[in-house]
Amino acid sequence: MPIRKSSAAFIEALAADLTSESAVTREVAIARLTVIGPRAVESLVGMVGRSENGPTARLSALRALEALGDARALDAALSATLDTDAGVAAGAVALARVFLTGRRGPDVLDRLTAVALDRARPESVRLAAITAVGDLKPSTVKPLWNTLAQDPSPAIQKIVDSGPRGAAADVSAADELNAAAQNGLPNEPEPLRRLLVSAGTDTPLATIHRIIERLREREASLSPALRSEWTRARGAAHVALAKRASRLGLYDLREALEAAHAPLPVEFLTALSMAGDASCLEAIAAAYERGTDEWWRQHLRDAFWASVAREGITRRHAVMKKIEKRWGALPPN
Repeated sequence: MPIRKSSAAFIEALAADLTSESAVTREVAIARLTVIGPRAVESLVGMVGRSENGPTARLSALRALEALGDARALDAALSATLDTDAGVAAGAVALARVFLTGRRGPDVLDRLTAVALDRARPESVRLAAITAVGDLKPSTVKPLWNTLAQDPSPAIQKIVDSGPRGAAADVSAADELNAAAQNGLPNEPEPLRRLLVSAGTDTPLATIHRIIERLREREASLSPALRSEWTRARGAAHVALAKRASRLGLYDLREALEAAHAPLPVEFLTALSMAGDASCLEAIAAAYERGTDEWWRQHLRDAFWASVAREGITRRHAVMKKIEKRWGALPPN
């Protein structure tokens, strides 16, 4: 029988940790639920929909769902954009933003437009909605910008005066990703990361793979202090591949683990959990053995056993025997 780690009870226990008063406990739970992946979506969606959980827990659940990017969360996100708590509503806007260029993009745009125009809503929530739709083509958001031109809020006026971010290039998100692969990366990593989250699964696999290669080159040219956000963008590219069950980037995931002297962004572990195979297990085990950060080691354990369970690997498998022989034991299950 395959060695299986997780269960519904384990996921529910992590979801319960989102209600903790400890920010560290909540952050660890968010990261571990992200690594667990699609199996955690239903519990997280349920948490968002229950107001008795409190705004902190619900916002934490929204953050985990944003990282997962699973379409099952969209209805909960659209509903929560109208929440009375500004933090929860803004978190819901961030989650809905992931789906702006997807199949239900028109539904998302309609809701975010309504939020942006509603002067009764908290300004922070309206700004989040305006910022989200600003990624779209200028022709798409022009009617909204024209209406907002009369808005009394100075902060909103500042955004409107600068114009939609898409104004410089009236192209789709997939086109922007293709341009990054063919012509070079943008100057900042965060817009690229957002594109990978929102449109990575609609972009040719070869394009995402080329972006990973370009990101590796960019990271190699930077000091450690400037590298981290580019590394996170590379992790987002790996998640985009993993969501399509592609193993095109597994060599890079293995090499990243082998070279890591500090914890990698959680996106790398998410991708490993979703697409890692037997060839990744030794690299995960080695990183676990030399790691000193408990957050990092916990997530490596999760990624290891998620890969084992998905691939149906048993203790009789050659790589499992090799790991036990080299380190005396497998990572704790």
